[in-house]
Amino acid sequence: MNEPIPVTRTVDHGVAKLMPDVDRKRAWLLTVDGAPQSYVDLDEPEHLEFEYARRLGHVLDVVAEPGRPLDVLHLGGGALTLPRYVAVTRPGSRQDVVEADGALLELVVEHLPLPDGAGAVLHTADARAWLEAAPADSADVLVADVFGGSRVPAHLTSVAYAREAARVLRGDGVYLANLADAKPFAFLRSQLATFGTVFEELALIAEPGVLRGRRFGNAVLVAAHRPLDTAALARLTASDVFPARVDHGPTLRDFIGGVRPVRDEDAVPSPEPPDGAFGIG
Repeated sequence: MNEPIPVTRTVDHGVAKLMPDVDRKRAWLLTVDGAPQSYVDLDEPEHLEFEYARRLGHVLDVVAEPGRPLDVLHLGGGALTLPRYVAVTRPGSRQDVVEADGALLELVVEHLPLPDGAGAVLHTADARAWLEAAPADSADVLVADVFGGSRVPAHLTSVAYAREAARVLRGDGVYLANLADAKPFAFLRSQLATFGTVFEELALIAEPGVLRGRRFGNAVLVAAHRPLDTAALARLTASDVFPARVDHGPTLRDFIGGVRPVRDEDAVPSPEPPDGAFGIG
């Protein structure tokens, strides 16, 4: 039987590599320019390897009753980890996936094809441009996991962008974003302030060591017009293999402090990760 071998290809925004996991038979790691982007187990798509992906998965589990199909918009495709997860955990869901790197999308579809019936339509487009053209009230959940290299692009950080996200979401819809920062959290706090101008409810999920300023890391922002089930979310994240904390309410307001929302003209990308923060080996 042939062993899976790594695949390397120049894509639109760098050099992508698919590497087989020696411990899981049909699992693959996707990197772009050496930075880990996605992990997929084709035999067990509900397995989420990365910490941030597990936290996004926890939110997806509690936004509606278990198994209920949802209309999900994914900004950022990677190896289509979360669309696969939604297809298995919420069969019958309708999903749109927007990825700016068309060559990356081709590589993933060629080597890690979506299963039949995944209900996902793939689009090659800039995330914000696609969002601005999308119909209002068309999504139950919007998942933003967009990185240019290792940084969230500036045009996906402003109040104008947050308003577009709110417009596309239904009234009880939920916005999720994978962000990355380190102490003093200027970027993370600015994002919370920005989304707080558009959405009534906010929550932040992160590993306690990151929030204490011990290291650079990912944090998941959750925003909605309706109360979030933070108790259920806290139970899931606290009992995870990679335990995390859910901050909301007064704790989060104290964290945001007096930071101002981001305007388009002032927007900057998320900070550059320190060397080795997300590297492989």
